[in-house]
Amino acid sequence: MTKDDPFKYFRTSREIIRLAVMMYVRFPLSLRNVEDLLHERGIDVSHESVRFWWNRFGPMFAAEIRKRRINGMKSSLWRWHLDEMFVKINGERHYLWRAVDHEGEVLEGFVTKTRDKKAALKFLKKAMRKHGRPQIIVTDRLRSYGAALREVGAADQQETGRWLNNRAENSHLPFRRRERAMQRFRRMRSLQLFVSVHASVFNHFNSERSLSSRANFKQNRSAALLWLPPTMQEVSDLAGA
Repeated sequence: MTKDDPFKYFRTSREIIRLAVMMYVRFPLSLRNVEDLLHERGIDVSHESVRFWWNRFGPMFAAEIRKRRINGMKSSLWRWHLDEMFVKINGERHYLWRAVDHEGEVLEGFVTKTRDKKAALKFLKKAMRKHGRPQIIVTDRLRSYGAALREVGAADQQETGRWLNNRAENSHLPFRRRERAMQRFRRMRSLQLFVSVHASVFNHFNSERSLSSRANFKQNRSAALLWLPPTMQEVSDLAGA
């Protein structure tokens, strides 16, 4: 049984929709910024259309990237860095729990209203169910981590230190830049959705630019564009036009 074309009833071409969604997710742009950039390319769309396309196709594009990336790859089980960050939703403080590996790959993101043992335990179980159990888990001194790790039998794997968790702290910066461009979030569900999509796209294009030469960076960037799922390669062609 063949799957229905998700772009079947849209008047705008699929290439333009993919380009708009990838620009919005990958770069710290607002909806109106994307509208202006598309207008400079001769594409007349409303920022509300970009919003609708992002909500409709963003998770689908992220799932395609994630499927291609993990095909034949194993999640890092050496060292994980766990940290939580404050995010305001309608003026109310929420917590975004994030797990990254030793290379900065974003493994998991989880939004909760509290940062107690129950929330930390739910986050840990979700990450371990998807990626397995690492050898070392680096956290800050929040006691919820210790209680949750004892619950799952991984207390001996925990490490804490003043600068040990800089990898997780630095991984927050791309999301913070994106958050400012979006002018905060209004619902937990929309935040959780964006965290998942943004992580997939960020991991795909993150090549540790400061650790490689210009020639190697250009080669890795071209490889990332060519490695996109076949249904998304038109984005790079249209972007370079």
